Amino acid sequence: MPRKLVIVESPAKARKIQGYLGDDYEVEASVGHIRDLPQPSELPADMKKGPYGKFAVDVDNGFDPYYEVYGDKRKKVAELKRALKEADELYLATDEDREGEAIAWHLLEALKPKVPVKRMVFHEITREAIQRALQNTRDLDVNLVDAQETRRILDRLYGYEVSPVLWRKVRQGLSAGRVQSVATRLVVERERERMAFVAAEYWDVSGDFGLADTAHDDAGQSFRARLVSLGGRRVATGRDFDDRGQLKVGTAGRDDVVRLDHATADAVVGGLTDAAFAVRSLETKPYTRRPAAPFTTSTLQQEASRKLRMSARQSMRTAQSLYENGYITYMRTDSPSLSTEATNAARTQASELYGADFVPRKPRVYTAKNQGAQEAHEAIRPAGDSFRTPAQVAKELSGDQFKLYELIWKRTVASQMADAKGSTASVRVGAPVQVRAAAQSSGGPLDGSSSPEAVFAASGTVITFRGFLAAYEESSDVDRYAEESLGAGTGSDGKDEKGETRLPRMAEGDAMRGDDLEAAGHSTSAPPRYTEASIVKALEELGIGRPSTYASTISTIQDRGYVLSRGQALVPSWVAFAVVRLLEEHFDRLIDYDFTARMEADLDEIAAGRRDRVEWLTRFYFGDAAQGPEGEGLRELVENLGDIDARGINSVAIGEGINLRVGRYGPYVEDLAAEVKEGENPPRASVPDDVAPDELTVAKARELLAAGADDGKVLGTDPVSGNQIIARAGRYGPYVTEVLDLPPIDTSLSAAAQKRAKAAQPKPRTGSLLKTMTLETVTIEDALKLLSLPRVVGADPESGEEITAQNGRYGPYLKKGTDSRSLPDEESLFTVTLDEAVELYKQPKRGRGRTATPPLRELGEDPTSGKPIVVKDGRFGEYVTDGETNRTLPRDVTPESITPEQAVELLAEKRAQGPKKRTPAKKPAAKRPAAKKKPAATKK
Repeated sequence: MPRKLVIVESPAKARKIQGYLGDDYEVEASVGHIRDLPQPSELPADMKKGPYGKFAVDVDNGFDPYYEVYGDKRKKVAELKRALKEADELYLATDEDREGEAIAWHLLEALKPKVPVKRMVFHEITREAIQRALQNTRDLDVNLVDAQETRRILDRLYGYEVSPVLWRKVRQGLSAGRVQSVATRLVVERERERMAFVAAEYWDVSGDFGLADTAHDDAGQSFRARLVSLGGRRVATGRDFDDRGQLKVGTAGRDDVVRLDHATADAVVGGLTDAAFAVRSLETKPYTRRPAAPFTTSTLQQEASRKLRMSARQSMRTAQSLYENGYITYMRTDSPSLSTEATNAARTQASELYGADFVPRKPRVYTAKNQGAQEAHEAIRPAGDSFRTPAQVAKELSGDQFKLYELIWKRTVASQMADAKGSTASVRVGAPVQVRAAAQSSGGPLDGSSSPEAVFAASGTVITFRGFLAAYEESSDVDRYAEESLGAGTGSDGKDEKGETRLPRMAEGDAMRGDDLEAAGHSTSAPPRYTEASIVKALEELGIGRPSTYASTISTIQDRGYVLSRGQALVPSWVAFAVVRLLEEHFDRLIDYDFTARMEADLDEIAAGRRDRVEWLTRFYFGDAAQGPEGEGLRELVENLGDIDARGINSVAIGEGINLRVGRYGPYVEDLAAEVKEGENPPRASVPDDVAPDELTVAKARELLAAGADDGKVLGTDPVSGNQIIARAGRYGPYVTEVLDLPPIDTSLSAAAQKRAKAAQPKPRTGSLLKTMTLETVTIEDALKLLSLPRVVGADPESGEEITAQNGRYGPYLKKGTDSRSLPDEESLFTVTLDEAVELYKQPKRGRGRTATPPLRELGEDPTSGKPIVVKDGRFGEYVTDGETNRTLPRDVTPESITPEQAVELLAEKRAQGPKKRTPAKKPAAKRPAAKKKPAATKK
């Protein structure tokens, strides 16, 4: 019988689609990309000295790339070729984006099919969608392939030209990238703003207000209001100050704003005792709020971060699993639009669940703001022509998968629901302030005024029709510039944060009472650090990179050590400061936001077929002399760098002569203003990893210098050895050590001989401080106890082996030969007895070698090996295994959240990778011709 071969990317997708297509089709997975540009060092020997030797790309002949099948994919390619021999048609069913199109093209190049080829695309994995895709195949889109290939070559040129400069001037192993470097710059610039920030102190006054008429129906209802003007001048709030702590200049200069200090605020409160408050104005206007558009890749990552506390990588991995198992549509998309079928499904479901009044008369239509929006051409939504509610999938999904599906379902249905409606009322209540003589002559805002008018303001919104809010409400990033909330549910502008504060019915002139008036001091906050959600939003607004790559970009800058996470906040390392400074001073155009965004727009032009790939790469790499200095290409930029002051690049001035240096072994501070002998280094001290850049003030630096001075803090003398004992601050935390009286090394010896002599000298005993100790509180007794470690507990009664108590990297433990056991706490290092140690060794081992402990979870049977899949805790963390194949859990997947489907896919990917060692190819893979690619697929 005729047999058709369908190739997709992932095993999970293959299993799902196989169930829809039947026995006439064989569905196989390529397990992602099968070919790529090799490392130049892995090129065939005869190519290393040729035009491909530097980049695996011949830049002088049309930027012709040399591709090679991954070493761990050769077995997979051989399997696909065997399957193709039995087929009479080939369907390439990879994703319909640039990456998917490129995977399809590489499959064609590697498999060289002699049967008809069809490009099959779909945005969801449902029976209906797969059947429609079979009936509507198309040709390979060579423009999309060109765009992806251009991007890949561009990133290779950028990284291979710029990264070596970082290795020479900052540190080995660093990398530069078109998007990752710009993302790092964003984080560093925000930290610079925080470092330069000067807090401003200001005061305000607030109180509870209600109708004075006790007979009024709303007499018992009160609301919180804040002082907004005094004597006709607006009272300053946090947003009125700049980052230097100064009042901003308004339309009338600074004279139109009054800044309250503590004394003035207290004088206002005192002057309003028994004041006759009245409503000065009341304004009511309609309130309307529209639902948010359905999810794109970017907005899904942002909202999953805000609502579900998922990292970008975690949300994309979870979405990928939902897509491949038929629950949602394709998760890499720039478009918020919905198909007609999806729009009808959302409207029908909203009507059934919430009522016909909750659905507008006409369907809502959403379009992408970005003209270059591509990837999948529909928003992320529940799969199918009718949607399954969260309740209907609750038995099939759990953990992160259920939470993300529910979020997508709510957003999609809400996007087709009616506006929320209501009314917003804004009220101003005023009274004259009775100012005492002392306050009038204080020279402050009340000077010369006996009874200035104090005006308080509040606003409230009453929702009369919830509309889409019945299903979903979008979150927003926290605005750290906003004022602190004043009273329950009332924000800095007097507006209820839930939008539902009800004000009593009032009219202009109504008498009011003011209760619980109080003055409060405030301090302005530094610009907030980026979170994963806010940096995704910033990158998208700047037009940098693709939303589908943001998760990997954030992971890259974290893995490279450029950015650290502190809760949800992204904190740059000092290495990032050095890298960004070098790029700004010597590669300013490459790290410029507008230039990077223009590159992205150019890649969109190539994808649309409106721009030539070779011509664009030529201009980027070789430059365009007609444009003058602005037309300088990457190669010329690197060749003409000139001298780079590595010391200057790796230094950051803290103030008062104190510099931070990015050293080979980590950051440290040095006091250049200190007096030192000729030839000696200035005082230096390591900067602990937990000190963020904006926390390294002059005072903090001096504290580190004092604690980490070469002579350290003298604690006393060891009564046994007679050596002095000191405490110091090190990069890995505070420690104690002894000072040995060693003879000086003969400087007339060669450098190698001096090094050997130094290595032969006895090493001082050292010991890290326990968690309960600090440099300020540690005593000589504490130090001697620490230096006594490891402590001999005794000999094992059975084996005779010595048991010692030691303090290690992962905490206190017992050691007997090669066998170890963790101790319950640090104090046990000095108190554990031999009997207790022997008892501990009788218990099952908790670390490496533990075989009797039950698995953390059982996940069913693996369809390939037929063996049970379990999650275990190993030496290097939790991992999933079927007894034959082990795969460490990704850092965004936990034993509790992993699903059986994810486990099967992780094991399948691990099997497909084969041995990690890469073996050289027997013969070079065919290089891609420089000529324009011809469509390899034909429509039938």
